[in-house]
Amino acid sequence: MRDQSARTRTGLNPPVVETGTGDPRVRVTLAHLRSLDGRARSLSFLPRQPSGSVLNGRHASRLRGRGLNFEELRDYLPGDDPRTIDWKVTARTGAPHVRVYTEERDRPALVVVDQRMSMFFGTRNAMKSVTAAETAALAAFRILDQGDRIGGVVFGDEQLTEIRPQRSRRTLDRLLRALADANQSLRADAPHVEPMTLNEPLKAVSRIARRNHLVIIVSDFDGTDEETRRLINGLARRNDVVLCPVTDPIAHEMPDGLKITVSDGRMQAEIDTGTEAVRRSLESLAAGRLAELLAWQRETGLAILPLSAGEDTLPQIRRLMGLSGGRR
Repeated sequence: MRDQSARTRTGLNPPVVETGTGDPRVRVTLAHLRSLDGRARSLSFLPRQPSGSVLNGRHASRLRGRGLNFEELRDYLPGDDPRTIDWKVTARTGAPHVRVYTEERDRPALVVVDQRMSMFFGTRNAMKSVTAAETAALAAFRILDQGDRIGGVVFGDEQLTEIRPQRSRRTLDRLLRALADANQSLRADAPHVEPMTLNEPLKAVSRIARRNHLVIIVSDFDGTDEETRRLINGLARRNDVVLCPVTDPIAHEMPDGLKITVSDGRMQAEIDTGTEAVRRSLESLAAGRLAELLAWQRETGLAILPLSAGEDTLPQIRRLMGLSGGRR
């Protein structure tokens, strides 16, 4: 099988070779992602959230949890909830009947992780791509420990890996390997390619997550458009969707007099933030992207966990979830 994406999806690619640890703030290794297992136990992606959590119902974004399966139709018994009465069957038979449901034993979850070149950027603490990979690993470990199925979609500028949800450590490890591979492939001297839009992985998610999934999207949401909004709205109608926008501190605290050179691999330009017009333009761009996501939140009620590459990953997730004493 020569198709590399198919080999990755089916787990036929050879094991990741750890050639060196390097700087974990720039690139993550498979060993580093595996080491996050124990630290993930303080998190929860279940409906019952601490009062200060952004996933709590007070914030207009609630995790609905596992769905319900229809079990049986039976005679009404004293003490049954009147809301479970099936009025059509009751009218047809002349005797009250209730519909009995049981909670699904587990719920499938998909962690969608952006590892495009736009994520390979950081001015303080870590690259956005590292924060995204760590967030995805922490969420994956905790979701599986809760007894739910875990899968994911990992995408870069050219490649997209789909891992369908399973309740197994082997599936989780495939997700971590895909993350490590995608993260390790990011480099400053990479040849220019047309980046994949966020819409492609969202279409893959729509095929997998038909209903009652937990979908966590970790990205800088670069290059979103009206189609992105439509796809996310469609997912949110049938699933629990959590958006995790990853930003760098420079997007919110544009320093005076900073001169930076940016390149797309073919052309480069120098940006001088000492110019007021340039500063206003860059700040407006960053604020506009966040405003767009907040508008989606108001429209669909989905949850937003805003993350910064300028902080360690776990403490800020704990803080957003209303957990005291953020641990490393």
